[in-house]
Amino acid sequence: MQFTQTFKTKLQNLRPAQFEQLALEAFHYQARHCSVYKEYLQALKVQIENINHISQIPFLPIAFFKYHRISSTDQPAEVVFESSGTTGGQPSKHYVVDKKFYSSNAIQIFNHFYGLLGNYHLFALLPSYLERKNSSLVFMVEELMQHTAQPSGFFLYNFEELSSLIKKTYKNDKKIILLGVTYALLDFAERFPMYLPELIAMETGGMKGRGQEMVRQQVHARLKEAFGCQVHSEYGMTEMLSQCYAINSDVFQVPPQVRILLRDLNDPFSPAPRRIGGINVIDLANIDSCCFLETQDIGEMLSPTTFRVLGRYDNSEQRGCNLLVS
Repeated sequence: MQFTQTFKTKLQNLRPAQFEQLALEAFHYQARHCSVYKEYLQALKVQIENINHISQIPFLPIAFFKYHRISSTDQPAEVVFESSGTTGGQPSKHYVVDKKFYSSNAIQIFNHFYGLLGNYHLFALLPSYLERKNSSLVFMVEELMQHTAQPSGFFLYNFEELSSLIKKTYKNDKKIILLGVTYALLDFAERFPMYLPELIAMETGGMKGRGQEMVRQQVHARLKEAFGCQVHSEYGMTEMLSQCYAINSDVFQVPPQVRILLRDLNDPFSPAPRRIGGINVIDLANIDSCCFLETQDIGEMLSPTTFRVLGRYDNSEQRGCNLLVS
């Protein structure tokens, strides 16, 4: 308990030069206190005392979140986030023991990339997520909205009301973010195009069977054509508590508490021989669960702090909020 609270305090003012040391501290802590991760390392015959660089750390496949409680603490969960997954599929569950930390982390990351939330109106077009419980995306947006300018709010399918409110709000001195799942943003853009060059349309991925999957560049082109606006993206998932943002491009930037490492597409225990590979995420905000996540996403590293998402592994489960398929 004392370790995790001290660790979370360190994350509030994390400098890049401190990241590797904190990641190693998190690894050695979770290798002993996260029972599922501990057993996984034992099965791999990892000598944890020999891990002294982040490139040596094994990553836990996120599928483990479907069938196990991934936790490094005995504290009860304050909220359990569930992934959308596919119809009838087993959802991932993330047992979050500290809602206040999750909220402050999300706000800190937003402010890091965009400045103070109070300078924005936030309208969220998240129909499929509002229709189910325990969505980490809805929870995050709710927390952000508490600090934004008013009006801000959620919308299901009432596009006409949303269009009217955006036009009315657009006239004041605050910026507007229209955040939504891909299919809803595209439907709205088709039915209510308007020229709003200062608008930020932020897609979180996901067609959810509502139409043909599109590459991110195609989605951005359609939204820009409809609104004449900037188009941003958010990269997150149920299993990680931090978010990455792509600002007016398809290039994601990581916040200070996150690093992306690539693995060989055919060997999960080897680094990618080139700058394209499977995405491994170190998310230090996951100190109460597991910070080291082996995703089923394929990415391209552009720099130590920037990357693109290129798609998903074949036969991997379709995810709701974080990807488009290329």
